[in-house]
Parts: sequence; C-alpha cells; structure tokens
Amino acid sequence: MSEKRLTAIVVEDEKLPRLSLLQKLEDLRQQVEVVDSCDNYDSALQSIVRYKPDLLLLDIQLRGRNSMELLEELKALGPLPQIIFTTAYNERGYLMKAIKLQVADYLLKPIDRNELALAIAKAAQAAQAPEKTKDKGEAERLSFRTANGKVFMEEADIAYIVADGNYAQVTGFRGRDMVLENLSALEGRLDGEQFVRVDRSTIVNVKCIYRLNAKRRTCTLMAADGTTVELTLSKNGIERLING
Repeated sequence: MSEKRLTAIVVEDEKLPRLSLLQKLEDLRQQVEVVDSCDNYDSALQSIVRYKPDLLLLDIQLRGRNSMELLEELKALGPLPQIIFTTAYNERGYLMKAIKLQVADYLLKPIDRNELALAIAKAAQAAQAPEKTKDKGEAERLSFRTANGKVFMEEADIAYIVADGNYAQVTGFRGRDMVLENLSALEGRLDGEQFVRVDRSTIVNVKCIYRLNAKRRTCTLMAADGTTVELTLSKNGIERLING
C-alpha cells in the first residue's frame, strides 16, 4: 500500500516557533501537506473543523488556554486526528495526559528536525494501520486491545459502546469487554453509517436497533439470532435516535 501524504494543521501561538516549525515541515512536504496554521484557540478550532486534517501539531499552551480543552471540544464533534504535541513544558502531568490521549508524539522545543520526521512517520503509520482484519467470509472483524491481550468481534456482534474514562466498554450480544481505547479512537475505526455516536459517551449500532422507548429512554438491540440487549440512553441520545 502506497503511503498517503498527511494533511496537517500547525497550532502555535508564538510567531517565531510557528515559522520555524513550518520551515521544518516544508522539508518534509513529501510526507505532510500543511493546510493551515493558527495562532490562537478559536481560530484553531474553526480551522480543524473546516479542514478535518489527518494530523495536528499542537502547542499545549495557547495564550492562557489549554489545548487539552481544545481536544475535549473536538472529541465531542468526532474522531480526533493524529496529534503531535509541541511544547516547552517538560512536565510529567502533560506527558501523562499525552499518553492517555494516545498521541503520536510529544516534542520539546526547540524541535529537532530528525525527531519531527520520526514523529510524523509514527503518525502516518498510526493513521494508515487501523486494527481491522478480514474473516474468511466478507464480514468485517475488528480487534480491540484489552488489559490481557486482544478481543476480536465482527461489527454485527457489537451492540453498543460506552465511554469509561480514557477507555471504553464494548457491549456485544455475547458479553462485554473493557478495551484500552477511548471513544473517539473507536469511532474512527467503525463504519460511520452503522455506528452512530448519539451523545458524548455512547456509540450505538443502529443496524441492530429493534425498539426505542422514549418514555423509559431505552434502546433494545437485536442480533441476527434473536439475542437482545437493552441500553438506557441520555435524553439527547434517545431523541437523536428517534428523530434520526
């Protein structure tokens, strides 16, 4: 498979570091196409929503705002792109947050050209290697990382997924598993027409919906063999499914 050139947005509120980073990225233009650069929180949010880039090169501090807040806003809108943090802060707290967000890399300023190239290669590999495998038939199988290894499920066997902190609970018609991915990462790997994020914390397999009860705010899902599971939804969640 040929490598795809990543589209990227640079978010850096200081002019000289921003220009320096853009120059280094110009040397890597065969791997990255910079579609925009932003110097503040609001313009970054608008640009990311508009361009939907594959990669964000994101400064942690943005003129009094924290880019973690920006990522939380973006997570509510859909899957996050690959992320490379660029920061002058060598603090454990930021590093741990970066690890939990499963970012591609965390680079300290001044940014080394070789480290930047390696980080972009890592982001490209992550963007092009979703954990999907084909069964002997045509059904799509997905692998999910768990604390003890992996679990494999066909899409039709997944009823719904609920956020659990930085991880998620995947509920199928045969049981439930805690997987080591956040909801946005999972959303990016699933068929968007079949798996719909109905609120901030819940993804539902809409092809398996059997009954919706607005009064009780419940959604009953049914597998091909008649097995059912029931999910209680938020007000927004049940309304989205009923009106969708």
